[in-house]
Amino acid sequence: MDIGVLLPTGTAQWGPADDPRELIAFGRQAERLGFSSLFVNDSLISPRIEALTMLAALAPTTETVTLGTAALMPFLRRPIQAAQSLGSIDVLSGGRLTVTVGAGFPGRFGRPLYTLSELPWERRFARLDETVALWRALWDGADSFHGEILRFDDIPPTTRPSQAGGPPLWLGGATPAALSRTGRMYDGWLPYPPDPADYASGLRHVRQAAADAGRAAGDITPALFVSIWMDDHTEKGRRALDAYARATYGMPLNELERIQAVVTGSAHHVLERLGQYVAAGVRHIVARLGALDLHSQRDQLEQLADLIPAIRKTADHAAAPEASEPGVQRRTCLRTPGSYPRGFRA
Repeated sequence: MDIGVLLPTGTAQWGPADDPRELIAFGRQAERLGFSSLFVNDSLISPRIEALTMLAALAPTTETVTLGTAALMPFLRRPIQAAQSLGSIDVLSGGRLTVTVGAGFPGRFGRPLYTLSELPWERRFARLDETVALWRALWDGADSFHGEILRFDDIPPTTRPSQAGGPPLWLGGATPAALSRTGRMYDGWLPYPPDPADYASGLRHVRQAAADAGRAAGDITPALFVSIWMDDHTEKGRRALDAYARATYGMPLNELERIQAVVTGSAHHVLERLGQYVAAGVRHIVARLGALDLHSQRDQLEQLADLIPAIRKTADHAAAPEASEPGVQRRTCLRTPGSYPRGFRA
């Protein structure tokens, strides 16, 4: 069971006195506290430290944590250049990279970005899947690629990642089509459904699609993206998350929690709610801390770290009956001991 944290790379999550260079210390603190992974978001909806730049900075300053994207939008970058950047980060981190990808979403949070990238909105999911296939081919040493959308000849050698075949590639969507594509093509699934029951049904769909494609269920890491604020006073916690939702998305909390997994309350309540997702099949939690300054981010980080042993114990109990299911194996992207639905991330 892996528990990771999303770094607050957006300026909306910094206080007026915060120095963004503190994000490096934040990542190292998370590693010391026992978190398995550090994830970063990729977006142009607000100013932020660019995702791959942040991961490159973290690669030599951390030692054991997985470094991931949640989620990278490949259409914002030239595909071959992105393969080179991702391969370089994997090399610099000693093979600790995981790449969650997404195709963007309708409305102001997605479609205008295609215009900025000078790419058509149409066939965006096919473009995403072909980009992933291109990356894998390049990381295996290919010098050409011929898809329906992407076609390249005489490709010069690119940086080969430390991990054989390249870093794991996860998908961040939860539509029926995304579930099927995850099962057929991807190494992990990172959605954010508000209801654990929806997570369970989605995971069944992913695993069935994997089986239909001749893949084992254990080939796909079941992960969850969830926003968390811990506070013994529930209403105080909801006010904090409401401020976060408005600052980040321009919408109130009661709208955000209808489209994303959001948990607030006492440590006992947060543990209980996360346990419901674990029972639904989650084996890697990526927690976004709903704070608007780095001091509060660090305070929430420490509170969540106190729950890590209990979350892992819950996962151990949930994994016992799961291990008896044919083709289902526990899989983690932690390498050392130690397209979307109606929502969106930032």
